[in-house]
Amino acid sequence: MFFLTVLLFSYLQMSQKIQKTTANGKEMLSNPMLIPVQGTLNVVMNQNVSLSCHSDSGTPPVRYTLFKHNQKISTLNRLDLTPGLFNLTINSASDVGEYKCKAENNISSGGKYSKSLNFTLKEPISKPVLSSPTSQAKEGQNVTLSCLSENGSLPITYVFFKGRQSISPPVKMQKREAAVIFLFINSSSDFGTYKCRAENSFRNNTKYSNSFNFTLAEERGHSQPLIISLVLILLLFIIGFALAIQFFIIPSYKAKKFKSTRSSTGFTSTTNAEEPEDYVIYTEIEPVKREEEYVNFSVIRREDEKAEKAARATVYSKLFIRH
Repeated sequence: MFFLTVLLFSYLQMSQKIQKTTANGKEMLSNPMLIPVQGTLNVVMNQNVSLSCHSDSGTPPVRYTLFKHNQKISTLNRLDLTPGLFNLTINSASDVGEYKCKAENNISSGGKYSKSLNFTLKEPISKPVLSSPTSQAKEGQNVTLSCLSENGSLPITYVFFKGRQSISPPVKMQKREAAVIFLFINSSSDFGTYKCRAENSFRNNTKYSNSFNFTLAEERGHSQPLIISLVLILLLFIIGFALAIQFFIIPSYKAKKFKSTRSSTGFTSTTNAEEPEDYVIYTEIEPVKREEEYVNFSVIRREDEKAEKAARATVYSKLFIRH
């Protein structure tokens, strides 16, 4: 059994050598390897990078071709098995990949391809913005704070502060979304100065936001209803005063103007509203005696008080009185 195993292994090795060597004694190329010369796939904008494509076995000369998104971008020829070096510049996000290389020699049929490679673009973060849906709060209220950097490679880690003290664990965001924390305003000390910090894997790139302060909502909460109440009371007073003038003061003034007055001589003066003011009729009634069945009264007509010599007519009439 052991002998059969050794024989099978020898047969497989012989078959591989036959596949790699042609009748002329030339060897086919192995699958090339594509690796970054700088040793990392993390890059920044406008960075120069180098890619090495290398087949470690095969008969030279060798032709190496570099592809980006399956499009040929460069070709190099090597007389031996030394690597082909391709120099690139990361000018945009599309320059991060995908990259592949192909190695071929005079006996290769179609050549051999490497595995794909992609760079990771590292962009420095911008200054984060700390905000809240409301800038006013009162004691006993729940509020939220949001921190977001508009630019910078992901992931981005955020930390919130009140003063110089951290009030949250690090929040790592894998998407371009704001980190949010919830706060409870328990006392006046919670109306402090808040900030947030943002950082990513870019070296020496930590940014702080501007300060944010909540204001006490109760400072204006009581004064507004009081002002509104005073305005309504003043408005009602003005309306009531206008109605009083219209329906009480003006009618009373007119009534007093046309009210009958009694003279000191015992005459009764009556003024007709439809006649001129200088048209007055005075009537005098003598006391009634018990034994008489009639009473004398006189009517004096005066049309113009200003005429001193005007004639005054006196008319006597008898009024029959029944006992």
